[in-house]
Amino acid sequence: MREIRLDGMKVAILVTDDFEQIEMTEPRKALEDAGATTSIISPRSGQVRGIHHDQRGDVFAVDLSLDQALPDDFDAVLLPGGALNADGLRMLPQAQAFVRRIDETDRPIAVICHGPWLLVSSGLVSGRDLTSYYTIQDDIRNAGGRWLDLPAVRDRNWVSSRCPADIPAFNQEMIRLFAEYRGRRSATRAA
Repeated sequence: MREIRLDGMKVAILVTDDFEQIEMTEPRKALEDAGATTSIISPRSGQVRGIHHDQRGDVFAVDLSLDQALPDDFDAVLLPGGALNADGLRMLPQAQAFVRRIDETDRPIAVICHGPWLLVSSGLVSGRDLTSYYTIQDDIRNAGGRWLDLPAVRDRNWVSSRCPADIPAFNQEMIRLFAEYRGRRSATRAA
């Protein structure tokens, strides 16, 4: 089988402190191994700290603050989980505007664990199929989405997943979704 390449794609990773580290690092590695360029975007410049469930994780450099980042400079967005991270991002108007712009222009969104909270608070979930960490299924349903208990769920320009155990399925579907977008974008430019 031919390797899927994402050369030339720019992916925004929206996080704040206490994101679930493996839900950022493993998808980021998969994206970069496929040729994509990733940028960590956070509410403030400097650094953000990951967590390993309930233990402190590593520190990562922030590439752009939300004030500096323009959604139109990116081809896709990755939203890692972590309850504190997702709860912090969901209430930020700049984070909401960022994902709304990505979604309204039909660019891919990959979201895992508690990450869908930002999509809920951004008013984007109604009529969509997705999954998440099981504790926020009511939030998704109450926002008009259909919650599915599956390792990875694709719905138009979104792919979602439940938890770190689902990362292999998540990464596979994320790479496929992003490659489909890249193919459509290339075809549009060639026309």
